[in-house]
Amino acid sequence: MNTRFDPRALPGGRRLPTDVEFDPEATDPVESRIAGRAMVVVVTDRLGGQEDAIGPLVTELLGEEGFLVGGVVGVAAEETEVRKALETAVVGGFDFVVTVGGTGVGPRDITPEVTEEILDKRLPGIAEAVRSSGLTAGAVDSIVSRGHVGVSGSTVVANLAPSRAAIRDGMATLCPLVSYVVAELSDIDEL
Repeated sequence: MNTRFDPRALPGGRRLPTDVEFDPEATDPVESRIAGRAMVVVVTDRLGGQEDAIGPLVTELLGEEGFLVGGVVGVAAEETEVRKALETAVVGGFDFVVTVGGTGVGPRDITPEVTEEILDKRLPGIAEAVRSSGLTAGAVDSIVSRGHVGVSGSTVVANLAPSRAAIRDGMATLCPLVSYVVAELSDIDEL
């Protein structure tokens, strides 16, 4: 069965409008205008405020890198809520899920533990690259972040610290690497 990456595909069987341009002959999603479908999960105890600022920032940064954001979800910093959001994204066929928040050392910072449970393969080099670039940028929460990056099914999952500096720097580091991994996973799906 020859399955191709369909950059117009959206969750629920919807499709992008035809005025969005891409190369339909491209077999590598990195070569097309749309690198993949992404979802943003904001983990916080202050719902109604933080995701309102973080969601648009992450969405903008993903869009600049060619990812189509299919949703921004705010969840409480509770194990069941975070797991449900991640599993929904994986089952929904998103290529990339970015979680923001819950990566520190506080008692309610549980995002890395939940993420680790759902990952099939960890990508520790990418997580370390995010922390290393955070050190260079002076994003303290990025440096002490316990966040993971890995693959669950055919979805790349990454945890970021919640400061604007950590998000901006983390996304600049993550996106090219994640685009590469998404392309590799798309190639595997075609075998």
